[in-house]
Order: sequence, then C-alpha cells, then structure tokens
Amino acid sequence: MSSPFDAFITNDDEVVALLAQEWTRQTSTLQLIASENFASPAVMAATGSILTNKYAEGYPGRRYYGGNQVVDEIEDLARRRLTALFGADHANVQPHSGANANVAVYQALLAPGDTVLAMRLDQGGHLTHGSPVSITSKNWNFVSYGVTPRNDDPAAPGEMIDFDNVRDMALEHRPKMIVAGATAYARRIDPAPFREIADEVGALLMFDSAHVAGLIAGGSHPNPVPYADVVAFTTHKTLRGPRGGAILCREEHAKVIDMAVFPGQQGGPLEHAIAAKAVAFKEAAQPSFSTYTDQVVANARAFGEALSEEGFRMVSGGTENHMVLLDLREFDAELTGKVAQEVLDRAGVTTNRNTIPDDPRSAFITSGLRVGTAAETTAGLTEGDFAQVASLMARALRGREDESVIGQVRAEVAQICSSFNPYAAFTK
Repeated sequence: MSSPFDAFITNDDEVVALLAQEWTRQTSTLQLIASENFASPAVMAATGSILTNKYAEGYPGRRYYGGNQVVDEIEDLARRRLTALFGADHANVQPHSGANANVAVYQALLAPGDTVLAMRLDQGGHLTHGSPVSITSKNWNFVSYGVTPRNDDPAAPGEMIDFDNVRDMALEHRPKMIVAGATAYARRIDPAPFREIADEVGALLMFDSAHVAGLIAGGSHPNPVPYADVVAFTTHKTLRGPRGGAILCREEHAKVIDMAVFPGQQGGPLEHAIAAKAVAFKEAAQPSFSTYTDQVVANARAFGEALSEEGFRMVSGGTENHMVLLDLREFDAELTGKVAQEVLDRAGVTTNRNTIPDDPRSAFITSGLRVGTAAETTAGLTEGDFAQVASLMARALRGREDESVIGQVRAEVAQICSSFNPYAAFTK
C-alpha cells in the first residue's frame, strides 16, 4: 500500500518503495514506543510544504535574509499559540529537537562548569540530563538524584522520585540549576516540590517536559510553567506535532534563550516544521485534545494492569501518564529487554528496550521494556483493546521460540490494526 504523499515523488522509485514499506509498517503493526505518535495529515502537510524552500536566520522582524514577510507571520503565530496553550511569557519554536532545546537552555543560563542537579539516566532521566556520553556532561558539572528503592508493598511500591534525595543533593552541591522531568518515568511529576527546593538553594528550575507536554496541554498532567524558570520539550510525542522542540520561559530569560538557540547553536530555522508546530498547537487547544489525553492516561492504566495480570512487573507499581515501564525478570528471568523488543517486532508490536532502576544489565541489553499508549490512542484504541494487546504481547514472549505462535500473534495484531488505522479517513 502506498501513502497519499507518494504521488508527489515521481522520479525516485527506490524512495517511493521504501516510503510505501514504512506506511505499511506503521499502519499494520502496533506502535507502542512512548516517544512516538501519529501526526495529523494537516501537520504532515505543513511539514512537507513550500516553506521547505525558505531560509530565515534570525527571528521575526530581525532576519538576516530578505523575503521573510510570510514566515515572520507564521513563526509569530506559532509563538502566540504556544504561549497561550501553556500560559507562558515567551516561546522559542526554533529548536530542531528536544535535545537541542535542553542544551540551548543550559547554554543560555549557565556558565561552563556550573553545577546542575538532574535525574540519573538509569533511574529514568535523559541523556541530556548529564549522561557521561552526552556533551552536557562535558560542559557542565552534573550531579544526580534518583528514585526511592523498590518496595513490594502495593501501598508504597517505591521507585518514585526521592524528594528527600533531591533536597539533600541540592543542599550539598548548591547547583546553579535543578532539572525536573524524565524520559522513562511512569508517574506524574509534581513541579511544586522542585520549586521549593530550588528556592531554598537559590537555583534556577528547568522542567524537561518532552514526554508529557501533550498531557500538560490537555490538562492530564500538572502544568510546570507557573513554577519553572524554563520549560523545554519536544513537539512530536504526546503533543502529536512534527518532530522538533520548543522552549517556554519567563520574560526575564527570553533574550538569552533566543540568543542561545540562534546564533548560539543553530543556523536557519526549519520554517516548514515551525508551521507544522503551529498547526499542532492549534489542534492541542481544542476540547477534543483534552478528551484524547485523558484517554491516553486511562489506556496506560488499563494496559499496565493487564500486563501485570500476565506476570510483568510495573516499575513503581503503576502509571499516571502515557507510559508503562516493565521489569521483565518476574515474567521470565532469562528474558532481556533486547530480546523482548526483537521478538515483539517479529510479532508486529513495536516497543523499545529500556533500563530500569538498578538494572543489572547494560543499557544495550536491559531488563526492562518501555511501552506507551499515545500513538495507538490516536488510532482509536481504548482500555479493552489495550488489554487484548497485553495478552498478545505475553503470548508472543512466552512462545518466542515458536514461529507459529509469533505468526498467529502477528495476524491478530494486523486484524486490530485494520480496525484502527489512524489515517483511514485520509486514505479513502
């Protein structure tokens, strides 16, 4: 099956064939990667628009090239929509990615060598929160906080942000900045305690809301904007926009944030992507988007409960956002995240392996699996459908040595996908 966009590519059969393969993959298999979603046709059309042709270094009203009258209006529109959506003073919509946005914030507000307190990677943090393999750890002095120890008491399961540890580390190291936010953490992150600790030690507060930006926009997660000096995020996860990043900040930081993005880090902005961001921000301001994000969270809760019934252990004992982080060892002590991801790929279920707190295996192998409900909620799945998906995943992993089992699961997955094609109306 070809995508509707293939008609515009008339001189490259190889690319058209590959795009058709990816179209089929996305619409005939289940997309459960927590950092992915299905963008609307309007977002995709803007991303592939004529704005691809325009170079626009600088900001609206202050460009280094001519012919920017229209793109100035588009970028201003995106900024206005974004600040209104989150209730922020200022927005920068030029970052090419969430990582670029995070590094720009550090560059704007920190001096080289300044201390930053952020979540440890193996506890749920992001590479740009000071991982040794990231440029962030080479330019700034990162110290880390983590989660509470695992507790098998269902009333107090542990593996949640340890605010005592956050405060102790802040008092010990006196960071210039504290970073809240995570990339593999299934619970709500309350910005208020972070603000209190930051004020106590005189630190700036940055909230990296890459994963939960859409949930915040929809009212399904606390809004960090009133608490944080800066909020950075990606636009393509729960926000359901094009691939890219954005930064919100208080007015007092606007000038240095903008300068850190351009000319500090990037050249010409991707105005076609900025137009697509504007479209996504308008979509996220509609009442239907709140209904969507509430369903994302409800689906994750039902998905996690169904996976638990199949013998998987949910890290932290539950979920309050769009993702479920699974410890595979209780399901099967020999099963690694790498193997689980590969088996599920064969069965038509796209996931990603992920470390879990205190994981004894390497980040390439892992003992965990991260799954999310944002994309397939866009496609129309509800709680009962995710319970069925949990059963199919368990069957595939239990029967991973039997290709007939894998084939049967893949066929059932394809049947689900045929009923929940996110672009069905677009392709009629």
